Amino acid sequence: MGRKVTVATCSLNQWALDFEGNSERILRSIEIAKDQGAKYRLGPELEICGFGCADHFYESDTLLHSFQVLKTLLESPITQDIICDVGMPIMHHNVRYNCRVLFLNRKILLIRPKMLMADYGIYRERRWFSPWRSRQVEEYFLPRMIQAVTGQDTVPFGDCVLSTKDTCIGTELCAELWAPNSPHIQMGLDGVEIFTNSSASHHELRKADQRVNLVKSATFKSGGVYLYANQRGCDGDRVYYDGCAMVAINGDIVAQGAQFSLTDVEVITATLDLEDVRSYRGELCQPQMESELRPCHRIKVDFSLSGDDDIYLPTHQPIQWHFHTAEEEISLGPACWLWDYLRRSRQAGFLLPLSGGVDSSSTACIVHSMCVLLCQAVNNGNSHVLEDVRRVVGDESYNPQHPKELCGRIFTTCYMASENSSEDTCSRARELASQIGSTHMNINIDLAVKGILGIFSAVTGRWPQFRANGGSHRENLALQNVQARLRMVLAYLFAQLSLWTRGKPGGLLVLGSANVDESLTGYFTKYDCSSADINPIGGISKTDLKSFLLYCVDQFQLTALTGILTAPPTAELEPLTDGQVSQTDEADMGMTYSELSVIGRLRKISKCGPFSMFCKLIHMWKDVLSPTEVAQKVKHFFRMYSMNRHKMTTVTPSYHAESYSPDDNRFDLRPFLYNTRWTWQFRCIDNQVSQATTEAPKQ
Repeated sequence: MGRKVTVATCSLNQWALDFEGNSERILRSIEIAKDQGAKYRLGPELEICGFGCADHFYESDTLLHSFQVLKTLLESPITQDIICDVGMPIMHHNVRYNCRVLFLNRKILLIRPKMLMADYGIYRERRWFSPWRSRQVEEYFLPRMIQAVTGQDTVPFGDCVLSTKDTCIGTELCAELWAPNSPHIQMGLDGVEIFTNSSASHHELRKADQRVNLVKSATFKSGGVYLYANQRGCDGDRVYYDGCAMVAINGDIVAQGAQFSLTDVEVITATLDLEDVRSYRGELCQPQMESELRPCHRIKVDFSLSGDDDIYLPTHQPIQWHFHTAEEEISLGPACWLWDYLRRSRQAGFLLPLSGGVDSSSTACIVHSMCVLLCQAVNNGNSHVLEDVRRVVGDESYNPQHPKELCGRIFTTCYMASENSSEDTCSRARELASQIGSTHMNINIDLAVKGILGIFSAVTGRWPQFRANGGSHRENLALQNVQARLRMVLAYLFAQLSLWTRGKPGGLLVLGSANVDESLTGYFTKYDCSSADINPIGGISKTDLKSFLLYCVDQFQLTALTGILTAPPTAELEPLTDGQVSQTDEADMGMTYSELSVIGRLRKISKCGPFSMFCKLIHMWKDVLSPTEVAQKVKHFFRMYSMNRHKMTTVTPSYHAESYSPDDNRFDLRPFLYNTRWTWQFRCIDNQVSQATTEAPKQ
């Protein structure tokens, strides 16, 4: 009857500027799609060059190599008899566009440039690309290398759709789905039945449901089939693209890909009945053509997605989407990101200064989770993962048997003790290292600290003292910082040479463990052991990390975490009192971690300055704090924030998991030199507090 179509979408682990690997993964996905009977294959955004090329998009090389890959795809026999939809940058009339190129049997059908740019949060697309004008179609003159393959001089370039013999297909690109005037609205009213979306959407905690609901809503209102493709993995930056390729019809998801996976190429196919779309629209969405509606420019294609004998072909039925909990997301997302970084950096493992506290323990548990995922992938027959694992450990015959055993080969932890360290934190670190299987070391830094202070004393004739021993605040702070910075120096020394001492090749990547809330106030030493190669928890709140560790107790049977969770967070940089810790993080910061999370979201997501933040918090915290106490909290935060903002210019590259991250690099574009007195802003707060205390509340 010619009414059932099989279509394919995919998640690919592409890597910026890896044209060789990217083209291989694209061809593999097309081959899988064909094997599963698909007649249309959709891939992620900018899949040929990788989405994260950033300022490499300015380079003519990036455009040239993208066309060279396109030529390879056009010539490959794998791409025959299937409509292929691939993404790449293209320059048209000396302007760069983020484009989809649709081709069939060595002929380019159309080039669809992106019309709505993602220019918020971590995205800066207008820096490299211009948006195309809606409903405009022009002729694009193909490069000679492409003309030689296709025999075409020009092809349609612009906002147009494909009309095959049996249906009509329209394109959206990533952010266009999120916009209030999404192209699928007008396309649906004009009879387009299949919508495609090529995306590079990154993972944030608790974000997946937004994406799924948008796809469902796009087809619930006016019917239709929706194919969503997404990039997967770390393509060279702080974000992890989390897959979730899917197919929907008439408001229901019928096929779902994994959100977190170590599989580089995942193809999702679905067989759908176009008559379901037509009957859905006929009953619920009878077209009411508006006078200002401009019809889509259609490109006719002598090709059918359906066959003449498909009456017995089963169609995909609605499924229930499984959403991960936030704790599962923390366990899986950063773990996949770490693995991509490790295997692509060609290093031999990780080293982590393990203090026995919540933060470093969370980082250790994420590495353990990575080892669990690797063993599962190998057991499931993933030969690519096994090949990468063998290369990392330097053993071509190695087969990982258990996460704990693998952890011992690629993960080194060290407890860096000083005279200010307690036995409790030392034993907690040792116990956790034993349970996850890391190679663990105890390192005493007192000799190094005394050496550094000896140099200082020889030059100045003075020996600084801790506050507990009669020293000033400046002396106390300097003595804490020298311990923290020496730990960073020692961490890198052991990362470079610890494998050498065991007769093994390679070096280790140093992992950081500062959480997002500490970064907000700058509660860490610049260039201390929070300074590392990468930090998997730098975008995660302390509150979420505690919940994650509770999850790890049950999921991985890491009972050592129970004691870590009940211990008060402490830097252990000041002298002990009767052998016990007297310094705590929350006392040093002047507020709790839960209060910091609220303030961080108001600062970044709600875009609050000191006064507007105070106005919101007096209502949010009215049951626990007076207006005067709220004012004190707000002032203290902004003083700390502005004094320490310079630290964000050197913060370790962190996994981007929260939209209130203070990361200065490309995300939180604020100054790092402030007038820390905030005189005008604080005066407005004081006036409001004074007014609140003199006026009786209105009834």
